[in-house]
Amino acid sequence: MPNRFKTFVIFAEMRTGSNFLETNLNALEGVCCHGEAFNPHFIGYPSSKKLLGFTQSQRDKAPVRLLEKIRKEEGLNGFRYFHDHDPRVLDDILADEDCAKIILTRSAIESYVSWKIARSTGQWKLTDVNRRRDARPDFDPLEFAEFVGALDRFRNEITQRLQATGQTAFQLDYADLRSLDVINGLAAYLGASARLEKLDQSLKVQNPEPLSQKVTNPKEMAAVLNSATEFDLDALPDFEPRRVASVPSYITAAKAPLLFLPIRGGPTAQVNAFLAALDGVPPEHLPTKLSQRDLRQWKRARPGHRSFTVIRHPLLRAHHVYCAHILGHGKPVYGAIRQTLVKRYGLLIPEKDTEEAQDISTHRAGFAGFLEFLKGNIAGQTAIRVDAAWCTQAQALQGFANFALPDMVIREEEMHALLPDLASRVGVEAAAPVPARAGDHPFDLSDIYDDEIERLAASAYQRDYMIFGFERWQPL
Repeated sequence: MPNRFKTFVIFAEMRTGSNFLETNLNALEGVCCHGEAFNPHFIGYPSSKKLLGFTQSQRDKAPVRLLEKIRKEEGLNGFRYFHDHDPRVLDDILADEDCAKIILTRSAIESYVSWKIARSTGQWKLTDVNRRRDARPDFDPLEFAEFVGALDRFRNEITQRLQATGQTAFQLDYADLRSLDVINGLAAYLGASARLEKLDQSLKVQNPEPLSQKVTNPKEMAAVLNSATEFDLDALPDFEPRRVASVPSYITAAKAPLLFLPIRGGPTAQVNAFLAALDGVPPEHLPTKLSQRDLRQWKRARPGHRSFTVIRHPLLRAHHVYCAHILGHGKPVYGAIRQTLVKRYGLLIPEKDTEEAQDISTHRAGFAGFLEFLKGNIAGQTAIRVDAAWCTQAQALQGFANFALPDMVIREEEMHALLPDLASRVGVEAAAPVPARAGDHPFDLSDIYDDEIERLAASAYQRDYMIFGFERWQPL
């Protein structure tokens, strides 16, 4: 299929995610983005000496010649263009209807603070959280006003020129960059036939903290921005990968019209035992691994059915996952991840022999390290996947919404009362009690719990604590 366009341009600015966008576009077969081709300080990339045979000096003498070279390259070629790039090519770019326009934006205050941090640290890209450099710069009101003014003038010029020539740009916000569907939609807009199966994860989020924690003078910054309602300094950034509805993991009762949407790391075994007891079958005989078509048919055949999920305190869930998938043995263990946690992140856990004896202080230290890893992992700062076993429960619920939301969200500490009540509402009386939780091995959370463990969990799972109102963990 021929491309709709001959070239493309990404109109963006520093700290808007343009590096991440370029990386993913370059992963599409037949698409090539040549960096900041018209940056006055370098050609393409800071370390590049040439771009498509042009030196920086040659480009500066005749920038349109480089533009023509990009147009003639095989496949669909493009570049990133910022407000302070060579203005001599801008008219040519905007007038070219065969050049696809992509406009990438981000909240001005987020871009400004990220830019200030990068300038302070000298770190403009991050591929591993272990190499991250920290800085808390000052918020400068005058500098911010100039920063915003330059961006607004450039953005308005682009918009007006495109409107005047009847062209339509593909609009992207910084948050859209984490959506595989949106990036593949961009590929469709460009006319590229290739699609991505997953997003590139080599570049990591550098500063996942709320804005109020990134500068030395947050009160002054808040005062300056107070009249601008779009700036929410305490908003929790969400860089977690979106999840899909994992329908085959859903579980129904054998006969009762109850559907359980389990969240990995939660009390699934206890709920399964409760559902099985309703109809007198073993838990392993509960219907599961349903397709979406099967589940729709199940719902239609059972008017009045009820669906539910059970959320667990984030700290208890993280500890259960740590014991089952990191310290455990056999199929549930993520062996490769465990080795990486030992070698790369220095966790005090057995690398291979999971039956190796541990004292309680070693167990606590290993779990504390795991919680610190989870903070960076969920924020998109590590090379390891955000596994469904430890993703936020808020994100798991959003994944359910892609097919069907549960009509009850039950807290684990309340399920002993609420699950029998739910069963009675669908006609099952005198339901057996929900079994008690079995302790984790080799130590239970209550054996190592203290203020520091609670603080680490609250830091890793800020969204779950905020969205669901979780307080300090209390033994059930």
